[in-house]
Amino acid sequence: MTGHLSISRRKLIVGGLMVAFACSTRARSATSKATGPSTIGGFVRISQEGGISLVMPSVEMGQGVYTAEAALLAEELDVRLDQIAAIAAPPDASLYAQPLFKAQMTGGSTSIRGFWTPLRQAGAAARSMLVAAAAQAWGVHPDECSTKDGTVLHSSTGRVLRYGEVAELAATLPMSEHPKLKSPGDFRIIGKSQRRIDTPVKVNGSAVYGIDVAVDGMKTAAVVISPVDGGKVKSVDETDARKIPGVIDVLHIGDAVAVVGEHYWAARAGVEALNVDWDLGPNAKLTTASIRAEVAKAADEGTPLKALEHGDVEARLRSAAKRLTAEYELPFLAHATMEPINTTVHVRPDGCDIWVGTQTPVVAQKHAARITGLPVDKVTLHNHLIGGGFGRRLQADTIEQAVRFAKQVPYPLKIIWTREQDIRHDRFRPCYLDRLAAGLDEQGRPSVWTHRTTSGTVRRYFDEDGWPDGKLDKDAVDGAWDSPYAFPAIRVDWIRHDPPVKLNWWRGVGPTHNVFVVESFLDELAHTAGQDPITYRRSLLDANPRARAVLDKVADAAGWNMPSEPRTGRGVSLHQNFGTYAALVVEVAVAPSGEISLKKIVAAVDCGIQINPDIVRAQIEGGVLFGLSAALFNGITFDEGRVQQGNFNDYRQLRINETPPIEVHLLNSGERPGGLGEVGTVSAAPALGNAIFAATGVRIRRLPIDRKLLSKRESS
Repeated sequence: MTGHLSISRRKLIVGGLMVAFACSTRARSATSKATGPSTIGGFVRISQEGGISLVMPSVEMGQGVYTAEAALLAEELDVRLDQIAAIAAPPDASLYAQPLFKAQMTGGSTSIRGFWTPLRQAGAAARSMLVAAAAQAWGVHPDECSTKDGTVLHSSTGRVLRYGEVAELAATLPMSEHPKLKSPGDFRIIGKSQRRIDTPVKVNGSAVYGIDVAVDGMKTAAVVISPVDGGKVKSVDETDARKIPGVIDVLHIGDAVAVVGEHYWAARAGVEALNVDWDLGPNAKLTTASIRAEVAKAADEGTPLKALEHGDVEARLRSAAKRLTAEYELPFLAHATMEPINTTVHVRPDGCDIWVGTQTPVVAQKHAARITGLPVDKVTLHNHLIGGGFGRRLQADTIEQAVRFAKQVPYPLKIIWTREQDIRHDRFRPCYLDRLAAGLDEQGRPSVWTHRTTSGTVRRYFDEDGWPDGKLDKDAVDGAWDSPYAFPAIRVDWIRHDPPVKLNWWRGVGPTHNVFVVESFLDELAHTAGQDPITYRRSLLDANPRARAVLDKVADAAGWNMPSEPRTGRGVSLHQNFGTYAALVVEVAVAPSGEISLKKIVAAVDCGIQINPDIVRAQIEGGVLFGLSAALFNGITFDEGRVQQGNFNDYRQLRINETPPIEVHLLNSGERPGGLGEVGTVSAAPALGNAIFAATGVRIRRLPIDRKLLSKRESS
């Protein structure tokens, strides 16, 4: 999911500025709303009235990226953050492609890493053109002018012009190929905790998420979907559904039926009154036990694809003073966002409008065009705030479903899934089986390390042409082949086994799984060597000062060496993914019954330059709690082809009363910004598992955690 895209900086800047400074109605309409590629062409918009808008290349789904990206522009444009209005970008990969993905998408903690330079260049170029325009109007040299809060000042005469007053002239002036960027010492916004620009509308209720969309003439539909993935509708008795007051129509596609109502509750009642006979298809007998058996068979018999190897692995394994092996297993996971799936679509003979929150607008637009038979440029996608994404909105399957239903009716159609449908018909995080081996030298240090993962690949469902056999999916080994530690010999490989379950990326992507395995097994080695887990890690970090710094900081802040009460313990994790270095200590108490209480959480994070420290802390806090919830409670299981979980009662999250104090300590290395959205989630499970071992002596090798293993009676 990573790579580099060579985008012309001039194209990025010109695309924004030429539209931004067009005098005209175009600038004013862009300031008020985003209506499509024909009226939006770049990042920066300044109207004659002085309104400043930023077309956001990334999607806001709670992570604070609107505020962070606006800060990059505002810093170089020399305006206050509260002077900027955010507009969701339309589908346009030529302007809004994420440089690290080579596509217009939001995910993988790439937003700030990818747009750190382009957005600042856009702001700096705009500022220099505005200054030049004001200087020309005054008949002075641009060097005599300065800027502040959206105005150009001529200090010697006291003259002031608002940006809007010179925007039209600025558009006619030459643009610098190399706009001068501020040095970090001159930052006024970057590095300071600022109020989020999306907070007021979320507090007063005026924020519009996809589920809030209301369009003239819109009707609402509820759906019933085959309870087994791969099943089809055999027959439907609609008689009782059509008798429900407010029911307008009943629509069919291959694996689902929708009831259209004047409002949601009529549609929902209509769905409940349907009598659907299903052909459950090839997965009707699928169980969790059968999936596990097939994964284990693949791990035994499959052909590994090498991801990393250096040193004489086999020789060191043979000569090791002590050899250890371990097997870890992680389940499928649902995304379980607060905002369930919803899409509003209006298909007409001459075009199609879609109102939705999606992490991949170009993909959604393309699939809608294919289904409707319309040219891509006749499909207009209005992207909205997302009430939690975690990767679910990377896939367009739910948008495809909505378009297939909507093309059957002349009016705008809003599809809303229930919470149970959102979980049971998710595209799940893969399940994993990991087998590790390590050899220790006479001092107990690892002289050799091997790590084999067996899993399916998400790329099979995401890439247009699937994912070819025999090609390594790097996501499967991220966090394993790039751990912070120096091993004299190491081998990391992957066996591909695609289960009969549709897959998707989940918050933390590959490292969420691999860092749990690596950090847990490293703790096993430390215990075998009779060494303190943090001391043991330090000995492997001589060539990694940033990782060593966060480890030292978290140990000190958490009081690592303080004595613990019986059946309490502290656990640590360390990783260096998404361009960020993070260490976490979790302190737990485990009751004789096996129940786990979280006592304290301490994190140390070096994400390089911090755009907004308050958002950094919030992302770490939220990510850690999300990861702890998954480790403690979450796993998707199957019986007779059906997902057994369906709501927050059986796929639950940490509650407020279960959440301990959290400290986040930020280290400033001055390096380029790293990613944050995934980091806390990656850190959580291994630190928790290691803490449980410290408290009980029970090693957690399978998630979610089985409390029965921790009860005093069982563990004794």
